[in-house]
Amino acid sequence: MTSPLRTFAYEHRWFYDLVTTISALSVGGVNRLRSLGLTALQDKLSKGAPVLDLCCGSGETAAPWIEAGFAVTGLDLSPKALALAAQRTPQLQCIEGMAEKPPLNTNQFEAIQISLALHEFSSEERRQVLKACMRLLQPGGWLVLIDLHPAGPCLKLPQQLFCALFETETAITMLQADLPKQLREMGYSTIDQELLAGRALQRITARLP
Repeated sequence: MTSPLRTFAYEHRWFYDLVTTISALSVGGVNRLRSLGLTALQDKLSKGAPVLDLCCGSGETAAPWIEAGFAVTGLDLSPKALALAAQRTPQLQCIEGMAEKPPLNTNQFEAIQISLALHEFSSEERRQVLKACMRLLQPGGWLVLIDLHPAGPCLKLPQQLFCALFETETAITMLQADLPKQLREMGYSTIDQELLAGRALQRITARLP
């Protein structure tokens, strides 16, 4: 079930941006939030490496990678979001498709980013997305996930309120999941989890052997 505020936020860009700005304060602002994937992996990748921003939306989290000199492909299911991404960031190669079955070549990318999107999928869909990333990554390639994590005492109530107002049941389900364990069981290695924003946000990096 989708809340009215969530629908309103996606229909009215100014409100979506306002919610994002307020939410990003806990990690140091919108620019830092959108650069979390880049800062985690930038030093691990070769210059100009091919990077996939999976569920890229309108391209905000792809932009820092492009500015840093990487060759970025953005995949999303929404033609409207991709059109906006192409308008805002012409260097982004936009591909329309499902994250569970991306229409992309095997071993195509040195890194894949999924930023604040994995919680939109059910448990089984989430497994399919992470499995698809294994197919798309080059051997030794990196995956970086930025998403919700059960908040500490100070932010537990605000997080519950946020999820009730702006998220769906899949977000609540993912808060109960152990993503590092799931990645390990799937075959990823070198898994590192960093908790941010009063533990309300997690940044996970994992490598394909």
